[in-house]
Amino acid sequence: MSITVRHVLRAVLASWLGVALVVTALQGPAAAAPQDTVPPAEDPFYRPPAPLPEGASGDIIRSRPAVFTVDPFGRSPVENVTSWQVLYRSENVHGTPIAVSGIVLVPTRPWTGEGRRPLVSYAVGTRGLGDSCAPSYTLTTGLDYESLMIIDALNKGWAVAVTDMEGLGTPGGHTYEVGRSQGKAVLNMARAARRLPGAGLGGSPVAVWGYSQGGTSAGWAAELARSYAPDVPLKGVFAGGVPADLRAVAENLDGSLFIALMFMSAVGFDSAYSELDLEGYLNDAGRELLENAREMCLASVDGAATLIDTAFKRIGDYATSNPLDDPRWQAALDANKLGGTAPSVPVLQTQAVHDQIIPFQQADTLHRAWCAKGANVTWKTYPAAEHATGMLWSHPDAMTFITDRFAGKPVQGNCPS
Repeated sequence: MSITVRHVLRAVLASWLGVALVVTALQGPAAAAPQDTVPPAEDPFYRPPAPLPEGASGDIIRSRPAVFTVDPFGRSPVENVTSWQVLYRSENVHGTPIAVSGIVLVPTRPWTGEGRRPLVSYAVGTRGLGDSCAPSYTLTTGLDYESLMIIDALNKGWAVAVTDMEGLGTPGGHTYEVGRSQGKAVLNMARAARRLPGAGLGGSPVAVWGYSQGGTSAGWAAELARSYAPDVPLKGVFAGGVPADLRAVAENLDGSLFIALMFMSAVGFDSAYSELDLEGYLNDAGRELLENAREMCLASVDGAATLIDTAFKRIGDYATSNPLDDPRWQAALDANKLGGTAPSVPVLQTQAVHDQIIPFQQADTLHRAWCAKGANVTWKTYPAAEHATGMLWSHPDAMTFITDRFAGKPVQGNCPS
């Protein structure tokens, strides 16, 4: 591949991954984390006790003070925010208790609005598969591409809780895009934040926020909330750029610039469902990619290189047979397809019309499925946007939507009549 083409691809990829990845992809290695910041794989905090202590989903196993920063060089904390890293109980797709890590951020200034300080359970977008991608870590190193959006929520006086999801930070494989696991992690993150001693969030109303992978997490939190977490006083959900049907997403990504994301999802499902046996489908190139991907973070030179090197490849370049043709894989993907249950709270669902990663049609199908089941959905599209700019266009609309839900304002949605 020529240097010119590689630079073009790097620029395109960076436009999706955000400002932090522009630095990574175009200028070389990401800024080193401060020396007193230990990556999760080397930090005993992230290793849960075995067996897990008795308790319920959302119970905190341990917590410690943390530093939230957007400064990658000096670890200067964001002012007027108190932070804790937490390890809490959640469940995997099989209902087995697991430990998940995360971070809780609370403004220090008193809440002056009505009722208790609101809490946003914020579901992040794609980070990668390696433990050092965990947002509870990257938000303490100044290397997180959603930190400014989180600051915007904190400036409203809201508390923000961010889950690392299953296997990101903690031992084991990250179950990337396995929606049922991600949705539980988001709801249990809200429970954990409300139970965190000293945070003052015991009576907080809750909203869920997520875009891209976070949109999957938010959508599943919306579907699961009533049955799985009726104790969480959920007021509304923002779910943007939602990968609702991963079989449709995979078809779109095969042979595209972003096929690495489909491979990451395959690794995630293989981590969640041991019977899928991903490695058994792979050729030598696929096994090499699998080995390299297990600790890959997109906000790194290695992550950007993987995206570039796999660009426009097809499943057949890495596999002797297509896992998507196997009924076991189809069943696992279909079990994590959104649209089967109506959310019990108002939802803002957004979608970029020209999204090159998340197909528009499957997102439109999701909103229509929710509407047909009686959900209160506000559907908004952005005709001039693709995936990355869709995130930016969604942000002010999401802020307004969540603000109104916390204020108790009614919303009728715009479902087709």
